[in-house]
Amino acid sequence: MKDLSVGKESKLILQFATPMLLGNVFQQLYNIVDSIIIGRFIGKEALAAVGASFPILFAVISLVIGFATGATIIVAQYFGAKQMEKVKRTIDTFYIVMFFASIVFSALGIYFSDDIFRLIQLPEDVLPYASLYLKIYLSGLVFFFGFNGTSAILRGLGDSKTPLYFLIISTFANIFFDILFVVVFKWGIAGVAIGTIMAQGGAFITAIIYLNKYHKVVKFSLKNMVFDRDIFKKSVRIGLPSGLQQSFVALGLMALIWIVNLFGTDTIAAYSVAMRIDSLAMMAAMNFASALATFVGQNLGANKPERVRSGLIATLKMTTIISITISIIAILFSKQLMGIFTTDENVIAIGARYLIIVSSFYVMFSTLFVISSVMRGAGDTLVPMFITLLALWVVRIPAAYFLSRHFGVDGIWWSTPMGWFVGMTFSFIYYKTGRWKRKAIVKYDEDKLVL
Repeated sequence: MKDLSVGKESKLILQFATPMLLGNVFQQLYNIVDSIIIGRFIGKEALAAVGASFPILFAVISLVIGFATGATIIVAQYFGAKQMEKVKRTIDTFYIVMFFASIVFSALGIYFSDDIFRLIQLPEDVLPYASLYLKIYLSGLVFFFGFNGTSAILRGLGDSKTPLYFLIISTFANIFFDILFVVVFKWGIAGVAIGTIMAQGGAFITAIIYLNKYHKVVKFSLKNMVFDRDIFKKSVRIGLPSGLQQSFVALGLMALIWIVNLFGTDTIAAYSVAMRIDSLAMMAAMNFASALATFVGQNLGANKPERVRSGLIATLKMTTIISITISIIAILFSKQLMGIFTTDENVIAIGARYLIIVSSFYVMFSTLFVISSVMRGAGDTLVPMFITLLALWVVRIPAAYFLSRHFGVDGIWWSTPMGWFVGMTFSFIYYKTGRWKRKAIVKYDEDKLVL
């Protein structure tokens, strides 16, 4: 556990974000290995199936991710205020909700998955692969929630190193299972999904055993768990807007997939690969933003709001340098990056155009995420939700539809930076109003906060 309310802001945020970033590199690594093995050993139809499955998976888990966000913020603020009993009650409540939610969402996702694929007009040659992959993946959702939920709690406590160690275990286990089940046993796309479940389950069980033995605060004991209704309500109040935001983002991604589907299997496969590369490129901004949210939560809880602005400026400087570097690499080596996943020349060409267009604007994405994280750390998730919906549903999706009619697939790709620009602009305006500073769970001296 680490107290982020004492010490140089830039150093603390960098030290806290680095293990999270490394962890997500490993997490994306096994996603990338999945795609490489699928693309080279199964085919582009299976590759397209994984890409088409992602928005549905995202939609299924979004509300629970939102609740996790709320719980993490509460843990950070209570920890900053040194109210350890409330920290423990928050963790217990979080685990109970996550368990029952995983059961419900697994069942709903499996039951409705085929109907959703048909609704977004997934090509018939892709649908069987997508259906099989998604249903197997959803059957292990309890491990996904358990593992990622535990990592979120630890980050709220200022510990970003422990989740990294278990993520490394999960990554190498997943790569091993991919090679075993797909390359050796020839189980096809089912082997990829089964390998992911086994890797996440093993990492979650290993993490629980370790934490129960060595951690001072996080203990997983079914017998001693306490559900706190008041903390649950606070988590919902903070987390529900974030969850709804993620849900509408997932629905937006499904709408985009529907538009992409109109251009055929090659475009779907290219989009699937490009999104993998995109996710890897965006990780730095997202992890630094997550570190800043915890930093803000702990400092407001410790009644040190004057540190928030300096933390924001330091984070913006770091993410801007990283984003520009990644943009240059993605633009210069777009075809080579696509070629890692597939040998199909048309898929490579379509995906390379995506990377050249979208990666040119990574600085806007990082600025949007970092500014929004200040509001989230303070407990204000409602207005950022509306800003996200505006950028996605009012700008990006309509732009993707209309531009694709005039400029083809490139029109879909150009809609992404258009949405980022609107989101970044409105987030900055709302930050400068200062209204978000009244949303904290733990009271602090607002007059000490400088915008």
